[in-house]
Amino acid sequence: MFKVTPNPPGSPGNASDKSSKSKKLDEAAQRALDYYLNPKPTDEASEKTQTAQLFMVSPDIDTETLLANASEDLLSISAIAADLADDVDGSRRSVILAISRMADGVHLLVERAMDRLEVQAAG
Repeated sequence: MFKVTPNPPGSPGNASDKSSKSKKLDEAAQRALDYYLNPKPTDEASEKTQTAQLFMVSPDIDTETLLANASEDLLSISAIAADLADDVDGSRRSVILAISRMADGVHLLVERAMDRLEVQAAG
C-alpha cells in the first residue's frame, strides 16, 4: 500500500533572506578554515622557500657551544642505554650495549674536536 506523505513545512521568512544567511555562514566557515589550515606568512623569513623543518639550530651559535651540547647529549644517550641494558637480557641487551658504546665513541670524537678548538683559540 502506498501512503502519500506531504512535503515538510517551509520555514518562516523569505527565500532570499535564508540564502543570504546561508551564504554568510558559508563565508564565515571558509574564513575559519583558511585561518587554521592555511595560515598566511607573518614575516619575510616565512615568505622564503619553506623546507618544512620541524627543528632548526640557530645559525649564530658558535662551534664550541654546539660541540659541548653534542657531548652532553651523547653522554645522556650512553647513560640511558646502559641503564636500559640492566633491564633486558639476550640479544636485546647486546644491541642496547652496542648503542651505548657507539655513543661513547662519538662522544670521544666530539671531545677531541673540542680540544682542537681550544688549541686553535690559544695559539
